[in-house]
Amino acid sequence: MSVERTREDFPALVARPGRTTPVYLDSACMSLVPTPVLEAMEEYYRDFPGCAGRSLHRFSEEVGRRYEAARAGFAGFLGRKDPSGVVFVRNATEAINLVGQGLSYRRGDRVLVTDREHNSNLIVWQRLAVERGIRLSTLALPDDGSFDGDALEEELARGVRLVSFFHTSNLDGHSLPIREITERAHDHGALVLFDGCQAAPHQRVDLDALGVDFYAVSAHKMLGPTGIGVLAAAPGALADLRPLLLGGETVEWSTLTHHELRPPPHRFEAGLQNYAGVIGAHAALRYLDRVGLEEIESRQRDLNARVTRGLAGQPRLQLLGPPDPRDRPSIFAFALDGIAPHDAAVFLDEGYDVMVRSGMHCVHSFYERRGLPGNVRASFYFYNDRRDAETLVRGVEELLERLPGSSVSGTSAASPASGRRRDSGRPHGAGSTRAAARSARPRRRAARGRAASAKGSG
Repeated sequence: MSVERTREDFPALVARPGRTTPVYLDSACMSLVPTPVLEAMEEYYRDFPGCAGRSLHRFSEEVGRRYEAARAGFAGFLGRKDPSGVVFVRNATEAINLVGQGLSYRRGDRVLVTDREHNSNLIVWQRLAVERGIRLSTLALPDDGSFDGDALEEELARGVRLVSFFHTSNLDGHSLPIREITERAHDHGALVLFDGCQAAPHQRVDLDALGVDFYAVSAHKMLGPTGIGVLAAAPGALADLRPLLLGGETVEWSTLTHHELRPPPHRFEAGLQNYAGVIGAHAALRYLDRVGLEEIESRQRDLNARVTRGLAGQPRLQLLGPPDPRDRPSIFAFALDGIAPHDAAVFLDEGYDVMVRSGMHCVHSFYERRGLPGNVRASFYFYNDRRDAETLVRGVEELLERLPGSSVSGTSAASPASGRRRDSGRPHGAGSTRAAARSARPRRRAARGRAASAKGSG
């Protein structure tokens, strides 16, 4: 499927009168949604808007069939032979919490995370340390994206109940060797949980072959709707978890004093489910299968390589993560010396219609330890094309041309090698106090403004 044909399936990328076509480079936050997914959700509300498993009429039967087909679809997509290990939740955050809150602990049990986990895979363990007395340990990762198996081995030798790591980093796009991590953890009797949000939409994952116990994903990062996530567990792993919620759909029967829970996965899916969302997420998987994950990886590597080459000669640009784009195919994360991340994002959006993310990317701990205000993250997906990459490069080049660099040569406001904060902007806000990029009027935006004035309003 060509990029041009692919882009036609995404309404957000279709040109409309009076609206420019955006260069959307924020798919690591949320991917765009293709028409087949929108149609699948609309079909539920239009043609069979029933409740699965509660009635015997045709609407209920059809939605029940589609719901379980989606469960089997996610099992196959993620390499699980047994669909009963697939639990539908709201997002990967809930999936991680289901494991975190559902495991039984003895005081002093250790949970091991890396030093650059998304808040979703950090905060729950911090709370459990306070409330249940677990010990939270951190494995430091090198900034170049390499992995130190011996360092992991040393941590595991101290006794670990659960290893909970990202699969692919949302900071810089590099992936961890999850087979090695899983094998080492299991050799020491530890369970493994991986945050797969940035991996599953981009590369083939075979969880049964890898031996992974728990794997969490969010549909909104893989062409699906918001509000749908999946916990894909190994056979038997769910039986040891305590459900987060109880109520409708989780029980076989109940009396005024007792109840009996349904077997997994149903005991974890309390209340009326987001049927339209699940059906839409299944349609997203079918779309990804048609495009092909191998093709997706290839396109992203090409785009990332183009941007990396295009900006390689900029001394004021500092790259976050491995230098080789093949080691971070979906993400190009960078900082610009003397320019606040939010200012850069505003400039690119207003001047070049390039949508990127700026800030700390829900990994505040990474930046706090380094005293940094954040960085800019451009993230690619298969619906991006070479023009998108070239537009990003031109926008960054103009921004660097128009704004002077830092008075401290050779350092960066967001370089991992720099241990000081030189940016006075608010790291948690929507923009910096200086908003320097707003005052450096982009040439492209100015030209478009003159053209609009010449045409008049309407």
